[in-house]
Amino acid sequence: MSLEHPRRTALAGLGLVAMTIAVVLIVSDPFSGAGKPSGASDDGQTSLATVRRESLSSQTQVGATLGYAGAANIRIPAGTPPSAVQQAEETVRNSERMLESARASLSTHGAAPASARARVSSAEEALANTESSAATARSSQVDYAQTSMFTMLPAVGRVIARGQNVFALSGQETVLMYGTVVPSRAFVAGMSPGKDVAALNANLDALGYGTGLSGETFSGATEAAIRAFQSARGMTVTGQLPLGSVVFEKGPVRVTSVMAELGASVTPGPVLGITTTRPQVKIALNAAEQSSVKVGDHVSITLPNEQTTPGVISSVGTVAKTPASKEGAGGPENGEEGGPTIEVDVTPSEPRAIGHLDEAPVSVSITTASVPNALAVPVDALLALAGGGYALEMVEGDVHHLEAVTLGLFDDAEGLVQVSGQSVHAGQRVVVPST
Repeated sequence: MSLEHPRRTALAGLGLVAMTIAVVLIVSDPFSGAGKPSGASDDGQTSLATVRRESLSSQTQVGATLGYAGAANIRIPAGTPPSAVQQAEETVRNSERMLESARASLSTHGAAPASARARVSSAEEALANTESSAATARSSQVDYAQTSMFTMLPAVGRVIARGQNVFALSGQETVLMYGTVVPSRAFVAGMSPGKDVAALNANLDALGYGTGLSGETFSGATEAAIRAFQSARGMTVTGQLPLGSVVFEKGPVRVTSVMAELGASVTPGPVLGITTTRPQVKIALNAAEQSSVKVGDHVSITLPNEQTTPGVISSVGTVAKTPASKEGAGGPENGEEGGPTIEVDVTPSEPRAIGHLDEAPVSVSITTASVPNALAVPVDALLALAGGGYALEMVEGDVHHLEAVTLGLFDDAEGLVQVSGQSVHAGQRVVVPST
């Protein structure tokens, strides 16, 4: 939709008058002696309006979609299954026994032959390798096994807050916590400090499981808080949290889609489509109009129930996208409907006015220009001149005359237009059709 105001032509009910007006302003007064009293209409078809100083603005209506901001997915992470971690830990124990045996054999030989020392050295190297492999496995351990299945999934539309279940895998809960981190490792004792640990500590503190717990270090207090958290929720108490047992989002989330099914096997990948709980309106605006809007501009949103609510433009896209052409549309490929568009996001100023709409078509009135302290008259006061241009029928006492004017900004919402002319000033009266 173009933001350019359409050019005004002859006004309804005044066409016959417009046809008789000369190209230039008529010098003689055609209304002299008409005997029209001040402020009255002659036959009930016209009345008077006053030229006033007003702040005018120009708007355009565009179609948009109401939804929620921050669309994203909650995913099942890939990692090492518990059985592989147990196998790695068993390998460590075997390496420890082999090292003990090699050292025992070495101690029985007083001179310690080279072969015995070599066996100890080899066992020590093997133990170091297996311990490294086990540490890697523990760091990447996930909270599901090859036989795990989905035993709880939320309904579309549900709002999930901190500490609440996102879903469950074979009875083991996955819990929502707040933060901007995306964990790439399990939370286990001995892990290096990091922002993911800081986010976990802050959430355990906020949920009441680790009073005053903070910082980027996985401490003994962190492990104790995890145990309390697991115990309170009926989870297996281990003092560690595998990958996927908690997910972090910036705040509460709304479930928009569920990509898994109850009873289905658990595999890495997206499970839930989510958004934030913050309403947002998305506009696919004609790319040619990008310069007409900017972040911070105020708009009016018309909801499906015809109620209006204010909003503010929160982002203006910089990448134009060409929609897929509509078959049989017959219009130009880059025309008003199918041309390149940019995404413009609007944040409603009064989210409560949105109600519980998950997604709905709305219209948005965008203010594209404004003029403070403009001379303004009702749009229907304009008379179209036969040779082009416009005039006003001015009234001074009982005398009527035409005054040519130059038009400025049209304010459709108020039905006013900015005018200027050599003899036009605030307080003058002009003829308008009666309503």
